Amino acid sequence: MLVATCFIGIACSVANPPVLIEAEAFDDVGGWAVDQQFMDLMGSPYLLAHGLGSPVADATHTLATEPGQVRVWVRTRNWIAPWNTTDNLLPAPGKFQVIVDHTPLETTFGTAGEPWLWHDGGVIEIGDRTTIELRDLTGFDGRCDAIMLSEDLSWRPPNDPIALAALRNTHRPQQQEMGLFDLVVVGGGTAGTSAAITAARLGLSVALVQNRPVLGGNSSSEVRVWPQGHVQLEPWPHVGDVVMELIPRKGPQSKNAQGADVFDDMRKRRLVDAEQNITLLLNQHVNGVDLADDQKHIVAVIAENIKTGARTRISASLFLDSTGDGCVGVLAGADFDITETGHMGASNLWNIQCLCTDKEPLAADLEQACQDAVFPRCPWALDLSESPFPGRDWGSTKAKTGDTNPISIGNWYWENGFDRDSLADMERIRDYNLRAIFGAWDAIKNVDGKYPSHRLNWVAYIAGKRESRRLLGDVILSAEDLRDSTVFPDGCVPCTWGIDTHFPDARYLKGFEAEPFIADYTHGEGYTYDGPYWLPYRCLYSRSIDNLFMAGRNISVTHEALGAVRVMKTTGCMGEIVGMAAAICTEKHCLPRDVYSDYLPTLHALMGKGAGQ
Repeated sequence: MLVATCFIGIACSVANPPVLIEAEAFDDVGGWAVDQQFMDLMGSPYLLAHGLGSPVADATHTLATEPGQVRVWVRTRNWIAPWNTTDNLLPAPGKFQVIVDHTPLETTFGTAGEPWLWHDGGVIEIGDRTTIELRDLTGFDGRCDAIMLSEDLSWRPPNDPIALAALRNTHRPQQQEMGLFDLVVVGGGTAGTSAAITAARLGLSVALVQNRPVLGGNSSSEVRVWPQGHVQLEPWPHVGDVVMELIPRKGPQSKNAQGADVFDDMRKRRLVDAEQNITLLLNQHVNGVDLADDQKHIVAVIAENIKTGARTRISASLFLDSTGDGCVGVLAGADFDITETGHMGASNLWNIQCLCTDKEPLAADLEQACQDAVFPRCPWALDLSESPFPGRDWGSTKAKTGDTNPISIGNWYWENGFDRDSLADMERIRDYNLRAIFGAWDAIKNVDGKYPSHRLNWVAYIAGKRESRRLLGDVILSAEDLRDSTVFPDGCVPCTWGIDTHFPDARYLKGFEAEPFIADYTHGEGYTYDGPYWLPYRCLYSRSIDNLFMAGRNISVTHEALGAVRVMKTTGCMGEIVGMAAAICTEKHCLPRDVYSDYLPTLHALMGKGAGQ
């Protein structure tokens, strides 16, 4: 039961103040997905109807209520609205109904407003128990943040972020204390998970905080990027031992955008669960920090449960930011850099599936598969009916893909956001990827008439990010360091990937110059360097927050150098080194910077042994 209390700063003119129901906290979310990616932007996780053109199963919730009349408010948005113009009003793809006690409200939601807003659902009569259902009407990414029931029929919920946050805070359970750890790792991708396992095996108590239900980040079944880079190289052949435990055994399907089983989420989970020194906190998003009086030392982080909104304070001596976006560092006031334009974008990978199980299906089987594989027209998606794109078997696209296998058409190059704010515009960036994907499949199926028995099988709704904030350490590695083979005495992480940055692919720009959706990559002179190149330890801790490590794509490098260090086997080695350095800090009662100045031979000794099993 939700507790109804007066909201801070919001007048309550009736005895029973409005009741807030967070969509992500529904009893049964049905086929809707809990999407937490943008909660720092719009205030909350939300439910997403990601059905690939087929409506998803209803989400349902039942709660105790006061009988009487209430006005229903639904917080949502028309996600296609950023591309609406007065000359071209696109139909809303994400429409859904709200059903109260088995009766649909008259309003159709997901149709109004570019920003997130409260959409008036009208006045209804409710009893002492109320059941609310969300019914997806399209399968095309309708989204619902929250529902409000107000006995005061003239009251309007706030859209102002501060007032809305105050409203939400009145419903949160009291903040809990998690206890004290040696190391808190925020971010459960390859880097963070490698760090947690390494530190735990070296005797540290570790809290691993991940804001998704699975570990692996970009290498999980949610994003499906196959880890690249080379590890276990001389003179430190045991750097990478933990990374290779985490990564599934390589096989014919070990590449991007394949089936979920290829990425084996449970492999990472089993390894973490086997470490008694790790406390794993899934579905927890860190959005607050507590600092010491000098404002240069983190005392604790605050994590919010993405389902319940409950907050937990987690204290430690040392912290690792493996969020990719440098979230912990920025909350703490750490120095950082960001490339505002001309940076790498984000991808949403996808694949298709043939519904004919036999290589030579009977005519009846083929006819049924073709019927089942029908895909609706998408007038709100990118109009690619006369445009080339990878996977279309004409023009320059064959040279682009190098593969006419339809399973490979939804690969890394479906990327946008090159000149957009990689943080504030992330929902738009993800949504533009979806417009491109659905537009391409519409063109393939309904314009070209290709793959009649294939269906759109999987599209990542979690964006695979490449670049945003980079936290600054005592060394900022540059591409010139890589090209010139600059030797640092604290070299510790093997870099073997090219100086690979992405930018719009000129072959697919026509008609989409303002907002490209296909990427090219750096190649030719200046792309390569003599490897392995050993990245210095001093890139892995903050120069301004004295107990903060970094591992992942948010380490201390330039935009161009990021191209060489961002692949996941490399970032996993960063995590291993941080785990070793954290063990030294704990044993010697020192800070990350001291490991370089006073205990570098000790770090080398641990690197020589590794932390593998």
